[in-house]
Amino acid sequence: MVPSEFDDLANEIFLYQYRNNPIYRQFCDSITTLAPWRKPPFYLPISAFKSNRITTADVPPTHFFESSGTTGSTNSRHYINDVEFYLQMSMKGFENQYGSLSNYCILALLPHYLERQHSSLVEMVRYFITKSEKQQSGFFLNETKSMFQILQENKRTGIPTILFGVSFALLDFVAEFQLDFPELIVMETGGMKGRREEMTRNELHFHIKKGFNIQNVHSEYGMTELLSQAWSKGEGIFTPSQTMKISIMEATDPFEREKPGKTGVIHVTDLANIETCSFIATEDLGIDLKNGNFLVQGRLDQADIRGCNLMIV
Repeated sequence: MVPSEFDDLANEIFLYQYRNNPIYRQFCDSITTLAPWRKPPFYLPISAFKSNRITTADVPPTHFFESSGTTGSTNSRHYINDVEFYLQMSMKGFENQYGSLSNYCILALLPHYLERQHSSLVEMVRYFITKSEKQQSGFFLNETKSMFQILQENKRTGIPTILFGVSFALLDFVAEFQLDFPELIVMETGGMKGRREEMTRNELHFHIKKGFNIQNVHSEYGMTELLSQAWSKGEGIFTPSQTMKISIMEATDPFEREKPGKTGVIHVTDLANIETCSFIATEDLGIDLKNGNFLVQGRLDQADIRGCNLMIV
């Protein structure tokens, strides 16, 4: 999709969501009332998903994804009707950067996520596993020894393998097992979740790279409120899927774009969010790399600790 096509579609979606999403329309109207010179689309604060049902649907949604959060926090809910659409968009975005899922053995080490319901990450990885043609693919909760043996065998037989893992579980795994598997793709999907002392992304990736003997740690940038993802093949540089576009805005003025190379707040246009809101102002800090790629630099002060892929830098 060329940039002009993306922008044209985004404008059409804005008009559709303004007409059909009462929460988003109220938000937009409040901006144009106070600042009529501002031009849409306007980016809805991501916190709105905690206290509102954000939807364009005339009928009650059939499904929702829920953020992980921490004990005592208010979780976000993303209400949708078409789960299959989310899965298809996720697969297309992933395969555009990594090739066909059928070629990979997909392993998942996602405690906490797997133990609760309504996780969009678990839904996505489960779908990826069904698209793999390798019978070893699957989730591993407490069967880390079995997963280690599969990784050893995949290394020996040359089976391309992707390991999706939450950060603390990957650290626990490499503390118990050491593996020499340079070809392995380790996809880190989240932070410590209060299970370990917080560390920088560089420290985390150092331990993971050492434990698996790999050159880079891959990462996913995704969240409950988005149906598209961005993927990093290393060094924290994320490439959005074709249905996703990142804008970095000034922390003190959400209407002003931050200069390339400077840290600002990540605003996401997600064309896959057609049923809810495609224009989201996150609480994440990032840097625009000018070529559509971006870096994630942490979170705004006062932002909730969440299950999305953010760490201190």
